[in-house]
Amino acid sequence: MSIEERVLEVFRDVFDDPNLQVTAETNASHVDDWDSFNHINLIVSLEEAFDVKFSTQEIGSMTCVGDLYTLLREKGATA
Repeated sequence: MSIEERVLEVFRDVFDDPNLQVTAETNASHVDDWDSFNHINLIVSLEEAFDVKFSTQEIGSMTCVGDLYTLLREKGATA
């Protein structure tokens, strides 16, 4: 399973939508219910799924899912 596929699974779980699709360009404005509360849930779920920790600066620098893919790869995450 690729990082992108695993991220998609986490998104679907957090947003409770088995049909949700995300791409590298997806951001909070593209996903219903992606508010600050669900953003925290998403970050925590991603940290658990990939066994990584994001710094406050890294979290603040993410503007789209593509940024997330990049950070995960930089951290050596595997799916």
